[in-house]
Amino acid sequence: MNPRDINDLWETPDAPAFIIAEVAQAHDGSLGSAHAYIDAIAKTGADAVKFQTHIAAEESSELDTWRVKFSRQDATRHDYWRRMEFTEPQWLELKQHAEEKSLVFLSSPFSLAAIRLLERVGMPAWKVASGEVTNRLFLDAMIATGKPVLVSSGMSYIEEMDATVALLKVAQTPVAVFQCTTAYPCPPEKIGINQIAELAARYGCPVGLSDHSGTPYPSLAAVTLGAKLIEVHITFSRELFGPDVSASLTTQEFTHMVEGVRFIEKMMASPMEKNASADQMEPLRRMFGQSLVAGADLPAGAVLTRENLSCRKPGHGISAADVNSVIGKKLKHAVKAAQFLSLDDFQ
Repeated sequence: MNPRDINDLWETPDAPAFIIAEVAQAHDGSLGSAHAYIDAIAKTGADAVKFQTHIAAEESSELDTWRVKFSRQDATRHDYWRRMEFTEPQWLELKQHAEEKSLVFLSSPFSLAAIRLLERVGMPAWKVASGEVTNRLFLDAMIATGKPVLVSSGMSYIEEMDATVALLKVAQTPVAVFQCTTAYPCPPEKIGINQIAELAARYGCPVGLSDHSGTPYPSLAAVTLGAKLIEVHITFSRELFGPDVSASLTTQEFTHMVEGVRFIEKMMASPMEKNASADQMEPLRRMFGQSLVAGADLPAGAVLTRENLSCRKPGHGISAADVNSVIGKKLKHAVKAAQFLSLDDFQ
């Protein structure tokens, strides 16, 4: 099966949400681990696998400081980025592996050199990381390729997002926007789920959620609110090393999230008309409903009252809902306790 066409986001408004499993640096510089993640992600039901392409000499400098000093083996952040590098043939190998597994291959570039490398490898779309939303050099280079651009809003003022989306639209570049909060892990009160509808209305483009909560819940909520893209970090285990582990889902949790998203989409695609549903349930209504019965042995001529009536399943006789219609009626003949009543029993 071929990978899904990411252009569905713009060409087919009713297409299912596009789900991206973000590996980022979870491979910790190991090419073997990167390939293992592709194999694992293919089993989750995700549409795409996404990495990050770092070229330390082109991206970083001696002034590049740690956000969180998490690594014992890397003296500087520059050293860490260098350890995360893969060669161009290795990136091509990863892309080919992903496509063999029916996954769209994506990678966020963090330098102009990385953009050029990934263009040679064959990116179907670009992901603009939160810190690069205003980077005109990056944006112009991406626009020049003619590929769609996915923009993350994690650290941006709305005016910056406005300018970037406007730039892309003027260039007739298909654009999608992610609501994102740059916090690892992100607490629920900072996820900004309200932004799904607000960004969609503001920009008139596909909107998604890039979630760092380490739970499946925001993604499920986002889909019910109209999100067309979901991006979540993935890890083999929360006991592994790496800066994003606490903000990631395990492969099993990711699988459950994907199942939940697809379940929600099926529900939303099948709106219910309540009366039509009740019509379909008529056999069950009779089975589970209750009918009026005599509450005790009653002689002929007895006048029916609430006190001498009761009810039993199934609902094939006079419905208990119609009790008021039989109150005050007289019996033609004697009936036994718990005997189902019918209209023929009344004078």
